[in-house]
Order: sequence, then structure tokens, then C-alpha cells
Amino acid sequence: MPATDARIQPHTAGNDINRTDISYILNPYDEFGVEEGLRIKAQFKTGLVTVLTIAPAIGVEVLRTCFALGVDQAIHMKDPAFADGDSYSTSVALTAALKKGNYDIILFGKHAIDDQSGAVGIYVAEWMGLPHVAMINHLTIDPDQKKAVAHRQIEGGIEVLETPLPAIFTCQKGLNEPRYATLQGIMKAKTKPITVFTPADLELSEDQLGRRGAKVVIETLAPPSVREKGKILQGSTDTVVAELVRLLQKEAGVL
Repeated sequence: MPATDARIQPHTAGNDINRTDISYILNPYDEFGVEEGLRIKAQFKTGLVTVLTIAPAIGVEVLRTCFALGVDQAIHMKDPAFADGDSYSTSVALTAALKKGNYDIILFGKHAIDDQSGAVGIYVAEWMGLPHVAMINHLTIDPDQKKAVAHRQIEGGIEVLETPLPAIFTCQKGLNEPRYATLQGIMKAKTKPITVFTPADLELSEDQLGRRGAKVVIETLAPPSVREKGKILQGSTDTVVAELVRLLQKEAGVL
């Protein structure tokens, strides 16, 4: 996703942002998923942590960041056909890629912070026929029983759910504290191989992917209108109240 400090402007086409000269970062909620995978591997001293992304060429920066944190494998789904997808078409592509592997625990961020969508992980669980627990902030794995216990915060308490593995979880703040990359990790990350998947590799047609496969598309994207400067009312209380009521009635039209 675009870096949070990037200057976002609509593209001249009017249905996307201008992606020229902007940097990309790992979605903060996905960071919790990466960290949890690394902790589970360290706890049981077995397994591999694999990350997947759908992104243009610049997405390799995010995968290198994950390598620097300690991830073992990275998959880059890189093709123009993947572009401009919604939660639906994105989940179709991710499901096809995940079915090529053998995963016991699949972790997503609870939502993307650019479009605030929180549906991708749940869609993937449905496509794969796997149980899922959304918005977890604690996870315990029992490898012998092949089950997991997840906690998530609800209004007034904590909900505790048990599920068999394999399963899908979406992660939120409080699950863990993501680590920083070490200098050694950063140096090693530069040479690690990245697997690239195209639609052909996943046996998917372009009609299933990206904008062509989306159920929701952006027709128009525009910056918010410029707000007028606020007014400072001065005078006695009676004068200010009377003027405020007049402005709310005549100018704002809310009374």
C-alpha cells in the first residue's frame, strides 16, 4: 500500500490515485500477521513463514522488508491483470496462489488502511473452505491437537474461540509488537529469491482478476472540496447566539 506519508493525488484518468513516484509500505495490520508467523515459528522451532503480495514491480520493496524481518519465502503476484481489483477479485487471486502451497496458519491484516476494506481474508476463507476468526488480538497454537485458540475484543469483554487447523485469522493491534529489521537481516534480504506468479501460473483468466473481475469498481476519485475558513463571532452572548442561529439557518441550512 502507498506509504502513509505519501502525497496522494487523483490520477488524471479520474478513477485512481497517481502512483508515480510514491513509495509503498507493508500494511500496518499485515505487520502483526508477519510478526505472529515469525513468533509461532520461533516457538515451535519448525515451519516456514511465507508472505504474498499483489502489487506492481515496486511491491518488491515490501517483500524485501519482510525478508529483513526474518521471513523465509516471498511470493510476488505481478501482472497488469491483477491491477485495480476489489476485495472479491483480489481474494480470487490470493486463493489460487495459496492453494499452490500447504499452509497450516494463514494470517491477514484485519483491513487495508488505504481503502479500509476488511473482507479479503474472509473471502479467502470461504473460497478455501477453511474456518476463520476475524480481528484477533491473541493466538495460541496446539500443534499436537492441530487446533488454535484465538481471542478477540468485543464490546464489554473478550471472545475466546477454538478452531481446528488449518485456519485463517485476521490480525489487529494488540496481537503483538512487530519487530524492527536488523542490519544483518537487511543485508540478507537483498539476495533472497522471490517467486513470481502470473495469471497463467495460477490457471486464472484475466476476466477473473483485477478490475475486470471486480464486483465493485471506482468510477470517480476526487479530492474533498476545499472548506471555507471558519468564522469567529464576537460580541455579547446574546449577540453571538443570535448570529450563530442566523448562520446555521441561512448559510449552513441545518436548522
